[in-house]
Amino acid sequence: MTHDIAVYIGRFQPFHLGHAALLQQALRLAPRCAVVIGSAHQARTPKNPFTWQERAEMIRLGVPEADRARLHFVPVRDYYDEARWTAAVRDGVTAHVDAAAGRSASVALVGHFKDATSDYLRAFPGWALVEAQRCHLVDASSLRDAYFACAGGNLDATLAALVGQAPQSTLDFLRAWSALPQFAAIAQEWGMLRSYREAWACAPYPPVFVTVDAVVRCAGHVLLVRRGQAPGKGLYAVPGGFIEQRETAYQSAVRELREETALGLLEMSLRQQLKAAAVFDHPDRSQRGRTITHAHYFDLGERPLPEVRAGDDAAAAEWVPISELPGLEDRFLDDHFHMLDHFLGLTPA
Repeated sequence: MTHDIAVYIGRFQPFHLGHAALLQQALRLAPRCAVVIGSAHQARTPKNPFTWQERAEMIRLGVPEADRARLHFVPVRDYYDEARWTAAVRDGVTAHVDAAAGRSASVALVGHFKDATSDYLRAFPGWALVEAQRCHLVDASSLRDAYFACAGGNLDATLAALVGQAPQSTLDFLRAWSALPQFAAIAQEWGMLRSYREAWACAPYPPVFVTVDAVVRCAGHVLLVRRGQAPGKGLYAVPGGFIEQRETAYQSAVRELREETALGLLEMSLRQQLKAAAVFDHPDRSQRGRTITHAHYFDLGERPLPEVRAGDDAAAAEWVPISELPGLEDRFLDDHFHMLDHFLGLTPA
């Protein structure tokens, strides 16, 4: 072993044989391995069905028992900001470095360059980058597709077909997890999203959708809706929707705000309270496909909370104390928590 600690970064949705091979390489390089689990603290979705704790358990069970004590799990949220994400990874790994050694720890980062999404591996100067070869032609997206496609069908046959792609411990986990209530709900949403993407499959170019959102603050609260339909049925979201062809982004944002919450302020009052606007355009921010949203931030000051009621496709509209938002992070649609974080500063900078 030539390093003090090895680092392996992934989403592990779920943990498969390709992950296992890279993890074993990391364990050969150092006595300890920090496993950074990405997309932590998010709501369950077809893309992120398993919590970071569930993924940590899958990983732990997928390595030899003698190596399990050498693993240290570092959950990291998706900041959609590379600088903040990189700093969070470094901070999380540093917490597992033994400062008592009295010297700078030698850190090895193990990874495989699959495509442009692997460029983050170059964002850690000072860490020894160990490029690994791909050992198994398997990816987590295909595993999830096969898993959720079998809902209501032959789970045993599906898991048998995945024997060459995932450790037996992962297959056992998936079998047990399928008995939980969330399996059917997520499988239903998976089917809806598949149909949604198939409807656009005949487009001459991959579609890019444009949406608008409204972040409205008032007296220490923020106005949220609960989704009434998939995707994200039951999850919190900021009011918003698709832009109309004959509207500006601002006009669409105000229209969607009124349709979903019945907020009764005059348009002139709203325009005076518009404090900022930002574009959220990360390629992976929405499961529906490439979706760019224009978010508008309104601050109504310290007035009494205006009355609101749910409308359009919102199941509920409510004023939520800003102080409670950090504890609700795993109950938000897509990147809406991060949208709120951008304007309201919910997480450490």
